[in-house]
Amino acid sequence: MDRLVAAGILGFLLIASVGSQAARAPEQYWKSALPNTPMPSSLSQLLNSQAGGTSVNVGSGGVHVDAGHGMPGGTTVGVGKGGVGVNVKPGYGKPGGKPRGKPVHVNVSPFLYNYAATETQLHDDPSAALFFLEKDLHAGKKMNVHFMATPGAGEKFLPRSEADAIPFSSEKAPEILSRFSVAPDSAEAAEMKQTLRECEATAAKGEKKSCATSLESMVDFATSSLGTSHVRAASTVVGKEGSPEQEYTMAGVRRAAGADQLVACHAEPYAYAVFACHLTQATRAYTVSMVGKDGTAVEAVAVCHADTAGWNPRHVAFQVLKVKPGGAPVCHFLPQDHVVWTRSG
Repeated sequence: MDRLVAAGILGFLLIASVGSQAARAPEQYWKSALPNTPMPSSLSQLLNSQAGGTSVNVGSGGVHVDAGHGMPGGTTVGVGKGGVGVNVKPGYGKPGGKPRGKPVHVNVSPFLYNYAATETQLHDDPSAALFFLEKDLHAGKKMNVHFMATPGAGEKFLPRSEADAIPFSSEKAPEILSRFSVAPDSAEAAEMKQTLRECEATAAKGEKKSCATSLESMVDFATSSLGTSHVRAASTVVGKEGSPEQEYTMAGVRRAAGADQLVACHAEPYAYAVFACHLTQATRAYTVSMVGKDGTAVEAVAVCHADTAGWNPRHVAFQVLKVKPGGAPVCHFLPQDHVVWTRSG
């Protein structure tokens, strides 16, 4: 009997050890694939979830800018994330999680360049995407900015083996919603369905895209797209959580190393961490050091697109900046939970 008990205990410890190793698998994969690349906090905070633990708030961490102060010629305009689940309430992955009322209309992300903006995107949700012109990127430039904290730090990554075992397609939406106990007519369901549609959408001209459902798949897409494992991953970092809307001054602008090519990964609302990643051509990344009137320091990641000819003519950037596809380079800051990948050195 003692041997049976000892064997049972040993078996339990082995299972626990395997489970513990599996929980750490995404971080271990990063270290093995990218030993010389520090992981940005926007990604590390999505690790170390307990097995099956996906019931964590998700946020967009957006920012709002008005550099034109309402005057003609203003070239920085705050526009909405498109209502795709900024500050999602708890409920994902929780049996019996309560929906937030009636079905809602969910618009698409402004970071998908094939889509036209809606009136909601232009006027009702000025909290996430910031579009401006590249000529505004210089030391001394002042902008009124509201860097919004990401509620709940975002949904957790699943290990790739778990994520790959879960259906991820619009036609499987009922099964997916049932798996995570999400009411079909809830706001969460509408957000998840929109994420699936965005992930299935055709890439814009000159763009390569994929939705990463795990940290491992994000690393693979970024390195294969850039053709090297010598990469840098960067996110916007705000020195003071909950800083108010205020005037920020650009103290310095540094362009990322490498050719005019990068991979941007945008956090999407879902039951677990999902990022819409895309490789773009004729695109430049910058790190912008900014200081607010209250002393808050920000290291913001800005992306500038020199070739917008393949974008939807009614994309939100053209409407707010009053430029045309293929015209002046269009830039935007990235929210705090998005990641830009560039070649290093």
